[in-house]
Amino acid sequence: MLSRATYILCLLLMGYTSFFFYPRWKQSWSEASIAWDVSGYYWYLPSIFIYHDVKHQGFKDSILEKYAPTGHDFQQAMKLDNGNYVMKYSSGMAVMFLPFFAVAHMVAGPLGYPRDGFSLPYQLGIQLGGFLISILGLWYLRKLLLIFYDDKAVAITLLLLVFGSNYLNYSSIDCGMSHCWLFTLYVFLLLNTHYFYQSFKIKYAVRIGLLVGLATLTRPTDIISCLIPLFWGMDSVSLTVIKERTSLIIKQFKELMLAGLCAILVISIQLIYWKYVSGHWLVYSYGGQTFSWNHPHVFLYSFNYRTGWLTYTPMLMLAVLGFIPFLLKGKNRVAVIVFCMVNYYIVSAWDIWWYGGRAMVQGYAMLMFPLASLVSLALDKKILLWLFTPVALLFIYFNAWITWQSHKGGLYDADCMTESYFWRVLGRWSVPENTIVLRDKTELFEAQPVDPHLLYQNDLRSDTASSDAKYLVLNKQIQTSPVYSFPFSGDNAKWLRVQATFHCGHKEWNVWKMTQFVVRLIDKSKTGERIVKENVILVSRLLHDGGTRNISLDMKLPPNEHYDSVRILFWNGDSDKELDIRDLKAWTFSN
Repeated sequence: MLSRATYILCLLLMGYTSFFFYPRWKQSWSEASIAWDVSGYYWYLPSIFIYHDVKHQGFKDSILEKYAPTGHDFQQAMKLDNGNYVMKYSSGMAVMFLPFFAVAHMVAGPLGYPRDGFSLPYQLGIQLGGFLISILGLWYLRKLLLIFYDDKAVAITLLLLVFGSNYLNYSSIDCGMSHCWLFTLYVFLLLNTHYFYQSFKIKYAVRIGLLVGLATLTRPTDIISCLIPLFWGMDSVSLTVIKERTSLIIKQFKELMLAGLCAILVISIQLIYWKYVSGHWLVYSYGGQTFSWNHPHVFLYSFNYRTGWLTYTPMLMLAVLGFIPFLLKGKNRVAVIVFCMVNYYIVSAWDIWWYGGRAMVQGYAMLMFPLASLVSLALDKKILLWLFTPVALLFIYFNAWITWQSHKGGLYDADCMTESYFWRVLGRWSVPENTIVLRDKTELFEAQPVDPHLLYQNDLRSDTASSDAKYLVLNKQIQTSPVYSFPFSGDNAKWLRVQATFHCGHKEWNVWKMTQFVVRLIDKSKTGERIVKENVILVSRLLHDGGTRNISLDMKLPPNEHYDSVRILFWNGDSDKELDIRDLKAWTFSN
């Protein structure tokens, strides 16, 4: 079968990506398999089985010092008023990690590695676990789709999912994250729901309950997984259909109650843990991170240039478009549409909307139905196929590009993407080094300036902050420069360029601590002073250890705006890396 061959092709790509392209288990610190969110999911296991310290976390400092999974900041848990710590993330991932943790713990000692929960065998164990779960989910997704679509449509759908979406990343590289695991849980839930409605056997009801419970235990908002068995088999919401579904629920009440009981038993694991560490059955462990239920960030979540779901996974726009043919001919329409709408609402309501498209990955199990519907339609309509194919190939190229740039190329930076930078680097494998300044609040003039006119010059010798310093120096103690100002009203120029010479002994890598080079256009009016425009660059992006470099900041002068002066300043963001600054100049030029 073609879909089986496609599955093998997808498996080869996933295997190469996971174990050769970017094997996280070989990385260290915050790039390791057990780092950031994954370390938070996982932290239950060493706490319980190695250090026997669930409440007080007395071992945390030694782990943070040795492995730095979240730097040296303990982000895996929150301290309570009673002095105990409560894990930030719920325990579902720890439950699923347990078999792989157990094997790693058994072999760590004989292989000569520390049995501390974070050495190489544990890192590899979590990576292998995520990869195996991913390929298992993909195999059963194939079986699920073959129930409703022909083999060729299923083959192409699998190809688009793996080659063309961020499923590749989260099933192969970041497979310790919860998303590929939840994807597989959803595939299993869909299959067992389908089989339940065919036979109403108790074994399927039990499986449904356990899967809903485990999905909820993994990510509490995934309690919406219960919508799938609730609405499965419904293709409309007419009064007749609602009466039929009500009658069916009454008839199968025993099986549904059993499923609910199984779900509650799994979810109770978290409730018991919360009661044990805090004295309360319910704990909100995310601190100030909340949802805006009345104002979900739909557009920002979907299309922002920083991490937008559809901006960086455009292949899923085809799935969204696929709802049109799915509404006409698809099966189980109510379950698919209701789940997708509710899931999208929850994901986009999260106030940290820049966490990106990863939160949609588990929902791809449902989105593959409209995508397969669009593929089927394209296969039937040759004109549509001619349109569909180049678009799909373009999106596959984009996914290869963004996967490379996220892990090796360096052109993608989830914290600092801007519209101008995105379009400047899109699809390219290399760009001039100074293009990086477009990640900041600034502009870049790349042609040769015409009619330059010097406005201001200061060697900065007279503004030194220390008698021992030859030029302006910023460091941990001296974090802010004087403000350098001069009158300026535009003079019919189109661009302003400000340049200084920077020298650093050691480069600052933390983007939040990099020195800011700030230029402002100021309007001093009778009613008060205002900033007409401000451009900023982080100069450490362009510096190297022991290097000296002239760095320019460009500003396109705004037409039809009044301003009368320019202000320049440098601010060190609490970095302990010393920076020497000299030879400040400013001039205007035309295009």
